[in-house]
Amino acid sequence: MKKLFVFVPAILLILFLINSFVPKEKGAGEKTIVVFKSTDGGQTWQDIGKGLPENLREDSIRGNSFFANDKGLFLRVGNGLYHSTANATASFWTKEVFPDEHSSIAPGKSGIFANNYWGINLKTTNGTSVWSPIFENFQEPRIRSTFETAGGTIFIGTDRGFFKTDNIGKTWKHVHNGGGVGHLAESDGVLLAISMRRIIRSTDNGENWAVVISDSTVAFDVKPIKGGFAAITANSESGTRSLRTSYDGGKTWQPIDAGLQGKAFSDSIGRTWNDRPLLKAFQTSINQVGENYFCTHPQGIFRSSDKGETWKLLLPSLKDKIFRLFVSGNVIYAIPGKGGC
Repeated sequence: MKKLFVFVPAILLILFLINSFVPKEKGAGEKTIVVFKSTDGGQTWQDIGKGLPENLREDSIRGNSFFANDKGLFLRVGNGLYHSTANATASFWTKEVFPDEHSSIAPGKSGIFANNYWGINLKTTNGTSVWSPIFENFQEPRIRSTFETAGGTIFIGTDRGFFKTDNIGKTWKHVHNGGGVGHLAESDGVLLAISMRRIIRSTDNGENWAVVISDSTVAFDVKPIKGGFAAITANSESGTRSLRTSYDGGKTWQPIDAGLQGKAFSDSIGRTWNDRPLLKAFQTSINQVGENYFCTHPQGIFRSSDKGETWKLLLPSLKDKIFRLFVSGNVIYAIPGKGGC
């Protein structure tokens, strides 16, 4: 009997030590941000999310919480602004304190813009970590977006349209009256934007705007590409989404998704799908890197090396997430999130 009393505590001690050193799976509330990076045109991907905060809520990362420019990827999480350079070889992030109450960030020549829906607008000068308030003369609430052109003109999109300043916020001009504005893009002196689900165009630095597609097409996103623009559009009646490009400054548009129909869908090992309804689900991103187009889809990230004739699946989606793409030079970043534009 004495041997039994000695044996049982010994077994319990062994089980306790095993349980202490065996890694445990994360619980449902413990989430680590997934950030994929590719430096070889999407052929291989590395998760560089290590070093970012854990235990995040599902909606902690939103579409306006990150961007990429020539300095790499910037990501806002809570009161932290995290930065990973494009030439970083591992999961290395620097952090600085981000102004509380500001949910959106956007790049600009002057630095980084930060704002929330109610009109507070801040920026930091490149090369410093000091945030200072600007645009004291801009009192318009309901801010949707911020954009700075190559020439230094700053546009702010609101529920009442676009406002612009040519003197870093000293004076403002209401240059477009229309709700739902955002997604500005610039190429060769031409500005395109989304307003009321339509693509609008300006050739005089935003002073005047005109709708460029007058049929039943609605638009969700527009981005600059080499020599022109790319856009995600949809037929307002069928809801079928498609990809289009323009090489005449946004005047006319050509579809580039014929290869996405029928058996043109293929993955990295040559398998194909015949699923035409998938076209309805195109969501968030269209980008160009070198001569290749990259777009997102509920099945993952696709690449076309022949101007949209055919598309190849490079990175399958994670559960029900849809990737958002960001480009810094030849480096591609992909962050999974909820669908929608």
